[in-house]
Amino acid sequence: GRIDMLATGIKTPIGLKISGPDLSRISELGQQLEKILKTVPGTTSVYAERVVGARYMDIEIDRFAAGRYGMNVADIQDIIRSAIGGMNITETIEGRERYPVNLRFPRDTRDSPEVLADLPIVTKSGAHIRLGDVTHIKIIDGPGMIRSENARLNGWIYVDTDDGDISSYIARARIVMENEITLPAGYSLSWAGQYEYMERAKERLFTIIPITLLLIIFILYLAFRKVADVVIILISLPLALSGGLWLLYLLDFHLSIAVAVGFIALAGVAVELAIVMILFLNTALKTVHDNQTAINRSHIRAAVTEGALMRLRPLLMTVVTIFAGLLPIMIGSGTGSEIMQRIAAPMIGGMASATLLTLVVIPAVFYLWHGRKIKEED
Repeated sequence: GRIDMLATGIKTPIGLKISGPDLSRISELGQQLEKILKTVPGTTSVYAERVVGARYMDIEIDRFAAGRYGMNVADIQDIIRSAIGGMNITETIEGRERYPVNLRFPRDTRDSPEVLADLPIVTKSGAHIRLGDVTHIKIIDGPGMIRSENARLNGWIYVDTDDGDISSYIARARIVMENEITLPAGYSLSWAGQYEYMERAKERLFTIIPITLLLIIFILYLAFRKVADVVIILISLPLALSGGLWLLYLLDFHLSIAVAVGFIALAGVAVELAIVMILFLNTALKTVHDNQTAINRSHIRAAVTEGALMRLRPLLMTVVTIFAGLLPIMIGSGTGSEIMQRIAAPMIGGMASATLLTLVVIPAVFYLWHGRKIKEED
């Protein structure tokens, strides 16, 4: 609860904000939505804030009556403030401590509207009247705390679920709410909590990821100066990511921001492995071109085999190091392990498929591309 509150402002993973002009109507809508959301599959608990649940003593000044006694509004407000609310008249000093001394009427003379109405007042002319002669006193219902966002009054609903996929839960909840409730004019609903945080992160990722991919393509082209090598790396990249998807499926992890971060890290490592493999293959192929005057497919096959074998040991060392670093995270159960496991899972599953990609797929595609115009020896 504290982590959710610090991260999103909502005490639960999901929150629903009701905005509108009237707090009483907001409170009614909140209680209706509380009953509706309890029927949504996956809901653990729902609580709508009782926006209008406090009791207040309301003292309304009768201006005409005050005028007949020669009193103004400020005079009556001073009496109410000092007699009922209290007034600090001095303070006591006890060593390094300071305590204010507050003076007001005893509790039994201010604990009900009827008693308050009998409080004596002396006017400037010396007349003795009651507080009830110049005011109307009553008890009213009011908000315990007023929330507002974007200059509109708010009421919050706290929702807790047993479904890790927040997006799917909210999609189900929206369907139920559209069928069960109709909002009055001037009122609106907005989802908050982790969902709001996740949506903002998705918007950023949808902007950052395409830009990053374009930069990667541009940098790869500058490194190789060959479109074919860049295309081989990019086409084979989905195979590296597929291992992470399969492990997520087996562990029953839903897509989240942590998972997206894991896939971004996996993509970087997979591209790095593919780049090094292409460099080894190009080096082996260049050696064949330097030593042979006539190149055929057997020469290319031998060069690809040599380059892949040269890359085998450093590749396996990289994979084993990553596994050794990430597997303890998957079996850990300390604070924050849920998030770290969702970051590590795509990388662990992806490195398994990335190894297959680097050792098998890339050499095969490289061989097919460079041997496409060379006839096989008789």
